[in-house]
Amino acid sequence: MKPLIRIHPPGQKAKGILKRDSKIISKSTAREYPLVVERASGSNVWDVDGNRYLDFNSFIAVMNFGHSHPKVVDALKNQIEKATHVAFLDFYADLPVKFSEQLISLMPYKDLNTVHFSNSGTESIEAAMKLARRYTKRPYFISFYGGFHGRTYGSLSLTSSKNIQRNHFGPFLSVIHAPYPNPYRCPVGSNPDKCDIDTISYIENQIFKTEVSPDEVAAIFVEPVQGENGYIVPPISFMRHLRKLCDEHEILLVDDEVQAGGFRTGKFLAIEHFGVKPDIVCMAKSIGGGLPLGATISSNKIMDWPPGSHSSTFGGNLASCASGLATLELMKDKNLGRSVQKKGGYILKFLNELKEKYEIVGDARGLGLMLAIELVKDKKSKIPAVQERNKILHKAFENGLLLLPAGESVIRLSPPLNIEQEDIDTGLEILEKVIKTF
Repeated sequence: MKPLIRIHPPGQKAKGILKRDSKIISKSTAREYPLVVERASGSNVWDVDGNRYLDFNSFIAVMNFGHSHPKVVDALKNQIEKATHVAFLDFYADLPVKFSEQLISLMPYKDLNTVHFSNSGTESIEAAMKLARRYTKRPYFISFYGGFHGRTYGSLSLTSSKNIQRNHFGPFLSVIHAPYPNPYRCPVGSNPDKCDIDTISYIENQIFKTEVSPDEVAAIFVEPVQGENGYIVPPISFMRHLRKLCDEHEILLVDDEVQAGGFRTGKFLAIEHFGVKPDIVCMAKSIGGGLPLGATISSNKIMDWPPGSHSSTFGGNLASCASGLATLELMKDKNLGRSVQKKGGYILKFLNELKEKYEIVGDARGLGLMLAIELVKDKKSKIPAVQERNKILHKAFENGLLLLPAGESVIRLSPPLNIEQEDIDTGLEILEKVIKTF
């Protein structure tokens, strides 16, 4: 079903809801354009006035199999007629166990075989922080500039993507930030070919020698593809060097797969692309199929904490596990990874063509269907085209395409993994139509 390519101004129903929203909803929410959703199906979204849009963001990489997938809807309907909440921290239930079994079966590392339930990505990170401290008996963490791990206090201590997220909320936990190897904008030198080595050297020669001893560091938290900072894919050797560094100093490596996991990059975990095994994995977003669900996964050796040391009222919620289990069943499709990488390769080729054709497109990058273009004033200066990016997002919305920002001047593309080719072509057609006007 081809989305309408025409201007969609907010209708009367939308305007009324926007007015009510402005009076009562916290101003901490950040909306890019006035989309007021009524329903969604597959890759299509309808607003309250009946306008149809094409979803190229999967509602922040949550709806990996599109909206209202019939298998997910059926599983959810079947479960909520029985029970929605069972207080899994106090009682037992079969469904959370089934979900955990399915989740572990999809993990590429079989010794990561123990699951802790939570409700979101930030909670899965908080659990990993507590787990790492308890296991290592060390107080410090290292994470990376540009990284986003959540907005609760522990995860926010790790986060360093936008100062608005941290301003006036400190003091934070004991976290030291290191540069992340961005090949397009290498933060530790001008040579992108050495960006990975130089970043590791910074940790060894700066952080470990001037800020904290390595035997005080419990864990290094890393996104294998940085999400909120602009879908940045590091050099393939970076993760291997990082793993080696952790092994040398008995530091745990924590893999934040909250946005990149669930076959978003063509593999169940994005870190698989780099040939590295983490000690702890944090997941959320797509594994819940649209319902709140987070999971922290590790070995039973590391996750050997006593009853009551960490838990969650809604962790293992039956409705969320039903939706999540149906979603994991869809991820078992043996052709899924190849399909995602094929579609992603097709889109990335198109994005690289945009980079060649338009001065405003400075870089195109990504893995699978986790893709982005970075907009610049001109290719030589690489000055971020912030206002232009924001206008492009708004104009794309007006033309029926839903996109989201990332980083300072990046547009991210993360459509549903099962998006049809016709919808891909339509979305790219709208994107170029808007970009060529700048």
